[in-house]
Amino acid sequence: MTLAPAVPAAPAAPAEAPSRSPAPAAILHAIATVLFAGAAATVAFDLFGQVLSPMLKSLASPYLGAKLAPVPLASQVLATLTGLPGKELGALGLPHGLHMLTGLVAYPLGYLLVVRPLHRAVLPGLHWAVPAAAYGVALWVLALYVMAHLVAGNPAFLGWGGLTWVALWGHVIFALVAAAVIEARLPR
Repeated sequence: MTLAPAVPAAPAAPAEAPSRSPAPAAILHAIATVLFAGAAATVAFDLFGQVLSPMLKSLASPYLGAKLAPVPLASQVLATLTGLPGKELGALGLPHGLHMLTGLVAYPLGYLLVVRPLHRAVLPGLHWAVPAAAYGVALWVLALYVMAHLVAGNPAFLGWGGLTWVALWGHVIFALVAAAVIEARLPR
């Protein structure tokens, strides 16, 4: 009996390096999550600032009772930036659009792309609600100092009246709701 010579095995194909770009499904999931987080947070912000806070006016607290008015502030900002009268901007729906675009997209993206990675890098053991609440305070400063005061020309923090504190609570609530949705729907 003769033995056939052994055929050397073909060299193994090199293993493919894992792709660094996320799959299209993951990107669509992230976009849907940002929009859902923004929608839920905007509803919570508006519900608190335009319904709940005014209902609590009878408590005679300086921290509750005022009614938030984000669309008139957006109108002032747009009028300052564009030079167009507020009535024209309102007729075009631009102040509502700015309020919705900010709430649905810009603020949730700020949490997802800035706050969340910083939180992971600096204090990963800290519960997400703490940096989310801090982000809400930062949004309040952006809205009431930068946009309302520096851009639109109103008194800093709208004069430190009741509206100031309702806006603080509203922005913290916004950030907590947006972060809760993002944390629940996107993997760490």
